[in-house]
Amino acid sequence: MYIYLSKKIAIPNNVRLKCISWNTDQGWIACGGDSGLLKVLRLEGSATRDQRTGKTAAAGNLSLNQTLEGHNGSVVCVCWNNQFQKLTTSDEFGLIIVWMLHKGMWYEEMINNRNKSVVRDMKWTANGERICIIYEDGAVIVGSVDGNRLWGKELGLTLALVEWSPDGRLILFCTVQGECHIYDSSGNAVSKVPLYCNEGYAGSSHIIGVEWYDGLEGFAEPNCPVLALCLDNGRMQLMRYESDDNAICIDTGIKPHCIKWNLNGNILAVSGFQLGGAGPHGNEVWMVQFYNHAGEHLRTLRVPGGGISGITWEGNGLRLALAVESFVYFANVRPDYRWGYFCSTLVYAFSRPDRAEHCVMFWDTKNNEKYAKYVRKLVAVQAFGDFCVLATKGENPNEYILILCNAIGSPVDSKYIEVEPKYLTITNYHVIAASDELVYVWQFRTSFSKVLNTDINAVKRKDMREKTFHVDDVNPALSERTPESYRNSANSTSDTIVALTGCDSVLMVGRASGVVHRYSLPHLTLDAAHVLRCRPQQLALNCTLSKMSVIDINGMLTFFDLNAKGTGSSSVGEHMTNFERKDCWDMRWADDNPELFAIMEKTRMYIFRGLDPEEPIVSSAHLCGFHDLEITAIALDDVMQQPDQPDLELLVVYETRSLRDTRELLKSASVEDAYAFVDSNSHPRLWRNLAEHALEGLDFATADKAFVRCEDYQGIHFVKHLQKLDDRAKQRAEVAVYFKRFDEAEQLYHKMDRPDLAVDMRMRLGDWFKVERLIGENGGDDSQLVNAWNKIGQYYSDRHKWSKAAFYYARAKNSEMLVECSYALEDFASLGTLMNALPEGTPLLLNVGDKFQSVGLCNEGVAAFIKGGDVKRAIDCCVLLNQWDQGVALAQAHSLPQIEGLLAKYANHLLEKKLTSDAIELYRKANHHMEAARLLQDLASQSAAQKVHPLRAKKLHVLAALESRLPPQCLPGGGMPVATMAATAAQTLAGLMTLEAASMSGDVAVDNAWRGAEAYHFWLLAHRQLYAGSVDLAMRTALHLRAYEDVLDPLEVYAFLALACFYNKFYGQCSKAFIKLESMPSIPADKKEAFSDLAMSIFLKSPPADPKALRETREKRSNPGKPQGGLVGMDELLHDLAASREQVCVASGKIIRDSNVVRCKTCKHPMIPAEIKGRATCPLCHSQLPQPERVREPTQSYGGMGGAGGYASGGGRGAYSSAGAYEGMDF
Repeated sequence: MYIYLSKKIAIPNNVRLKCISWNTDQGWIACGGDSGLLKVLRLEGSATRDQRTGKTAAAGNLSLNQTLEGHNGSVVCVCWNNQFQKLTTSDEFGLIIVWMLHKGMWYEEMINNRNKSVVRDMKWTANGERICIIYEDGAVIVGSVDGNRLWGKELGLTLALVEWSPDGRLILFCTVQGECHIYDSSGNAVSKVPLYCNEGYAGSSHIIGVEWYDGLEGFAEPNCPVLALCLDNGRMQLMRYESDDNAICIDTGIKPHCIKWNLNGNILAVSGFQLGGAGPHGNEVWMVQFYNHAGEHLRTLRVPGGGISGITWEGNGLRLALAVESFVYFANVRPDYRWGYFCSTLVYAFSRPDRAEHCVMFWDTKNNEKYAKYVRKLVAVQAFGDFCVLATKGENPNEYILILCNAIGSPVDSKYIEVEPKYLTITNYHVIAASDELVYVWQFRTSFSKVLNTDINAVKRKDMREKTFHVDDVNPALSERTPESYRNSANSTSDTIVALTGCDSVLMVGRASGVVHRYSLPHLTLDAAHVLRCRPQQLALNCTLSKMSVIDINGMLTFFDLNAKGTGSSSVGEHMTNFERKDCWDMRWADDNPELFAIMEKTRMYIFRGLDPEEPIVSSAHLCGFHDLEITAIALDDVMQQPDQPDLELLVVYETRSLRDTRELLKSASVEDAYAFVDSNSHPRLWRNLAEHALEGLDFATADKAFVRCEDYQGIHFVKHLQKLDDRAKQRAEVAVYFKRFDEAEQLYHKMDRPDLAVDMRMRLGDWFKVERLIGENGGDDSQLVNAWNKIGQYYSDRHKWSKAAFYYARAKNSEMLVECSYALEDFASLGTLMNALPEGTPLLLNVGDKFQSVGLCNEGVAAFIKGGDVKRAIDCCVLLNQWDQGVALAQAHSLPQIEGLLAKYANHLLEKKLTSDAIELYRKANHHMEAARLLQDLASQSAAQKVHPLRAKKLHVLAALESRLPPQCLPGGGMPVATMAATAAQTLAGLMTLEAASMSGDVAVDNAWRGAEAYHFWLLAHRQLYAGSVDLAMRTALHLRAYEDVLDPLEVYAFLALACFYNKFYGQCSKAFIKLESMPSIPADKKEAFSDLAMSIFLKSPPADPKALRETREKRSNPGKPQGGLVGMDELLHDLAASREQVCVASGKIIRDSNVVRCKTCKHPMIPAEIKGRATCPLCHSQLPQPERVREPTQSYGGMGGAGGYASGGGRGAYSSAGAYEGMDF
């Protein structure tokens, strides 16, 4: 940063000032002094938080100078309430006055006088709602903004200063004895602030300043110090919070008087004095020192006069007001912004109050486009050429990151380094970072830097692309030490690095002693050591490396001649003594002239040719570049006031005097005089202006000379082209084209009756709209018109205006682009019409097919592929869109057998993703019904294992059975063409074998599926009958369930059978069911014991005997080869035949005793006609039943048989808890 005094205002009658304060929101300045003096001032163009102008750094005249009357004694304290626009003042007699603003003037609003002690200090909270007033005798009063007293307290301390915490929860009270007490907002003591900076000091000291930054404008970095305490012995500490035990301690070296944070909390101003003369009573030299948030000293401003009684910051932090004796001094501050300019892009960093990261904005000033990037712990920003580099702190200690970015903020490359980048610079090929002692050089990899070094092997080596060396190393190119070894070294240098600059071939490193080391790049050999007469702050090289500019720590600009012979034996170059400029804070060499440069001196910009300055320009902008006699500058102060919305008006281009004079001469003087002037002030830009002026006058001789002097070879050829033209009108038209006055050139061509030249010009410009208009008006080649239509269609298609593009493509009959437009418009009807219009075999049809396929239109896509002659892609379309039946048909019709393999792969893919339903639908569409049936049976088995509703398992079994009854896909012959009789016979035989195998496997699958359906059907039927009260029918149906132990859970089957038999009083069958349950090996022992106890309790009361014999209770023979029940020979055979012929009615569960049955045509299961009275569908498969010829009335009625044939289920969890076997089951 740089700071300088810019203005002084004298107080009338030489009244000495005691205090001063600047309203940060509205720009008012209040200053109080002896004899009750209280003034409110305001400067013209004062920049505040709300008002942003273009002259923030320029000192303005007074726009308001009001004297407020009301105090009799010296005004010792002034305090602004920015939020509520109030001013609070106090004098040496304890009188407190609150002033309010009314119609642009300040008036007295409230008054208070305690009449006991003197007010020492008072502060408002950050939100302006409360004020704390402290008195010298220890009294404290806290009041609200409306004048009400909130609380008061006698602390018993000799108070000197007060400060609120940013959130208003704590109050710091500083005493005269040098202590800082912490109280809460209600006046309760909390603790003391430890003063680490005063440890080891023997004498007495007291606190002269306490400042706690409120954080309203964001923070310089996360968790940075915000609380500053300063003692009168010159020691100061910066803390992150009131009890921070890691405070930053600073010895200012002065006798401080007061301190003040700026509005961003990143600069702390400390005013005080030093004794300048000899002895203890020497002259007092007053000054203001500036420190950053980390406690680093930035700058010292010496102030004339006999004492600084107060300091205050302007709202934007660009000016500082000082109360010095009977004057108010204003100092302009030029902050060290993190910014850079490259490729017409301004990159700058700023902080947001709501985010911990820094926002780095990349602003394309040419297109006014902005790209914001957020970077944590940003340290520095530099830019040059095509790139900028961001330096940040890493997460680990002593770790830093260099990020190379392009013009839109995208990272191109990055490096982790261990050198703190206090000083940073970038060239076209290198990034150089330096700490106090170490220098890191990184040759980043771009298309240009790869061929920079002629040593191919050296370029490939990492140690040539990255190098770290110590500033005292004699030959850095041979140094192999690491940054860690330098950091641990005890031989640290006292001559530290203070400045850094470089170009493509040279690196300059400035040191505190004034020595500048010159290194060659990329080899890093020490070429010379230049000795300066000052400590450099900024260094810069001109374009020919003949001179180096030096701005020292005091803002003095001098030059160093690098080509002159040094005065010493080892030094090279000479510090020029014939040029010095004071108060310089920025400097920029011209890119194309070693004698041109521009400097910023206070609030003026000077342009120099050699050492001769031009007239100054009032400006406070930062210099971005100097090229072609034009200086690009940016009002960075104003950009930072609204960093999210930079205005292009803030980017200013200044012209040099020679450029302005040349333009005036070309307008008013002759060409010869202008030629002589440009010759005396030779520059390519001036010669180019002269050449353009000569072209306007068709003075080709002068134009040719000027183009030769500015080395514009294209201009030379253009002049020769013009000289060959025989028509001056044509020459004027060509000149108009050269100066991009195309409408004028077109009018000239029309006057010459050469519309073809106008069309050719527009075609070269790519202005196809006017090409179409010109051809339509004047006639022309049809091919040119078609080309224009195609180009206009491309113009609209590039901007996604597909309707207009389709219109022009249709006029040009461009079918290929019409396909793209129709697809983008989702106009598939037009796309189909276009497909029908295309001839067969056109490659464009395949593209049309891809378009249809991408949106799921299978039929249209297949038609396009077949018309295009690619049957395989048509089949792939069917496969992709899951139209397997259509794909199989196409494969059979065109003898492509690979569809089977694709089908299997896709089905396995679906099964792996557990999409079984999709796989079943896939097999069904492909007519692979047996595979679908098997998957349905697997689903039924899974449903049974998961104990879901039995109705779902029954439905799945029925679906599997019905699916397996459908005809197989491959029939004899297969419909595929054959060429010979032998092939026909072989194909027929293969088809028959396939059909037989499918039939055998299909029968097994059908039987298994119907068996599973029967099991769950009878299971549901038995439950329905039991809930309906038909216990005899429920028992009979349950007895049939014994044959389905492979489908149903035997535990559930026999538990239900025992329950049904118990309710029907068939204790014999009940006993057998309990015996079966107790003998099952899969049942746990505790449950077996429960079954045994339950059986014992039943059969102690009722003997295990049945009331009668039932046909359903007869034991089935498990092995026909062994006799049972005394049946042998023919009787045994007849018994087995009769047993095998027993059929069960699926409507009631009864055994069918005669042949009068109704049989379902779908599932082939029989039913007793009397049991299906009123039903039209099969109870098992729900197919339509045939009408019976004769219906018998039933001898016994069973209620509750209506509905869906046994699909209704009742009960719920624990319905059979008495049996102990059905607990926890849902049906």
